[in-house]
Amino acid sequence: MKKYLILLAGSPGTGKTYLLQLLKQRLPDMYTITIDEIKEYYADSVGFDDLSQRAEQERTKVYPFFYRALELYMEAGKKVIVSEYPFSDKQKGRLRDLADTYAYEVITIRLTADFEVLWERRYQRDREPERHLSYIMDHYHYGDSLEDRSLGTNHITKEEFRRIINERKYAEFALGTLYEFDVTDYQRVDYGPLLDQLVYQIQHDE
Repeated sequence: MKKYLILLAGSPGTGKTYLLQLLKQRLPDMYTITIDEIKEYYADSVGFDDLSQRAEQERTKVYPFFYRALELYMEAGKKVIVSEYPFSDKQKGRLRDLADTYAYEVITIRLTADFEVLWERRYQRDREPERHLSYIMDHYHYGDSLEDRSLGTNHITKEEFRRIINERKYAEFALGTLYEFDVTDYQRVDYGPLLDQLVYQIQHDE
C-alpha cells in the first residue's frame, strides 16, 4: 500500500485552508495536522507575556509537537496525511527525513499570488473577528478579547510581510511531486482536475 504526505504550501493569504477543506470532502478518511492549530492550542492552554515567550514556545513546544504527531501518524501507517502551512526550508529537511523513514510519497501543492493581493488578504484577515487573537497581539492568554481588531498590538506591516515572504521563499518551497496554482484571482482557479487525479492515484496506489 502506498502512503502519501500532501503538503499545502504557499504564503499567507493563498487559500491553503480552503484547499484543505476541498481535500477533506474528496478524501474524508485522510488525517490532518497543521502547525497553526498547534500554535493556537498552546496560546490558549499556556499563553505568552511577550513575543520572546511566544517564539520560545514555538521552538520548544509547537514544532516538536507537530513533528511528533506527524511521526505517530506515519508510524501507524495512515495512508493519507495532509498538512498546510507557509512551509519553507526551515521545515523541509525534517519533513523529508520523516517521509523517507516511513516510506511516504510526498506531494506538494504550492499556491502563489501577486504580493499586493497577498497583502490585502492578510490585512483584512488580521482584522476579522474570527482570527485567533494570539496572531495579532504581543501578549495573549485564554479569555483575552479585543472588539476592535485594528487595535492589535502586533499587526504586521506591509514591508515586514514582504520581507518575510522573500526571506523564507514561500513561493519556492517544493518537496516530492510539485503542483502549482496561481491564486491571485480565486475565480480563475480550478482545483477539480487535480483533485480528481489525486483521488484516483490514491485509490489505485499509483
